[in-house]
Amino acid sequence: MTDEATAFVPGHVTGFFSAHPDADPSVAGSRGAGVTLSHGVDVRIERGGGDAAVTLNGEATSVDAVSGVLDALDATDASVAAETPLPLGAGFGVSGAMALGTAYAVNAAYDRARTENELVTVAHCAEVEAGTGLGDVVAQARGGLPIRLDPGAPGHGRLDGVPASPRVEYLSFGSVSTEEVLSGDTRALTAAGERALSDLRERPTPARLVSLSRRFAREADLLTDHVADAVAAVRAAGGDAAMAMLGDTVFAFGRDLSAAGYDPEVCSVHAAGATLCSGAVDDADETGRADDSDRADDLGTDPDDGTPPERV
Repeated sequence: MTDEATAFVPGHVTGFFSAHPDADPSVAGSRGAGVTLSHGVDVRIERGGGDAAVTLNGEATSVDAVSGVLDALDATDASVAAETPLPLGAGFGVSGAMALGTAYAVNAAYDRARTENELVTVAHCAEVEAGTGLGDVVAQARGGLPIRLDPGAPGHGRLDGVPASPRVEYLSFGSVSTEEVLSGDTRALTAAGERALSDLRERPTPARLVSLSRRFAREADLLTDHVADAVAAVRAAGGDAAMAMLGDTVFAFGRDLSAAGYDPEVCSVHAAGATLCSGAVDDADETGRADDSDRADDLGTDPDDGTPPERV
């Protein structure tokens, strides 16, 4: 047992999804596909002697999913300090990352002796019950370009992935209320997500993921004006882009946003999932942009020899 522990959880952009609610939060979830990012969330847990304190980038905050994890793991006296270059509520799965990172770090700091699947289930259920996400946690635990084939936590859900690690560009214009969308009528959204998933499984490539995500946003009537303008500009320049679910955020692979005249944030696909660690994993500079050596680190490899580092 230690007095503190730190976990890193990659950000997650959902390209398309279908909602599958259930009275049991471990069964509830989503099907769809997305991108895990080397830009993510570092979560540090310190054992305390009073009420839990939660901060995000140094500012006091309240995240229901984190509170749910602390309750489930009997660590309500813990302090939670999260650091991330990603904006909250903009489609990057920050609340899910904070929940999952809290579960991993509490397990170490409080010697709870839970398995990875048990911790993912705790975080997934807390996120579902908070109404802030349905599929981010399981995708962030897996890493890569995850395809969520069946909804739910481990034991219920089933995942696959697109075998690729493209360069990722993104640009956020603001937030969209995930809770508001998920609490409304999701029938049209779910039908569009099911079509996209079926089409991606026929040809699972990064380009297909982006094009189907672009189609999904339009069919589900979720496309924002800012993202619509950016997607149109990227396509006019010969590239492709799509909206991050759920946020006023556009993402693309390669240099498609840059080629259209934008100045995007740049990162890579995070090949590994959530990881318990001894310090920060993401070495991007304060602007959130990473150079080539940073991207090698973010992919979980040594830039000198390409071998993956050992997990703590």
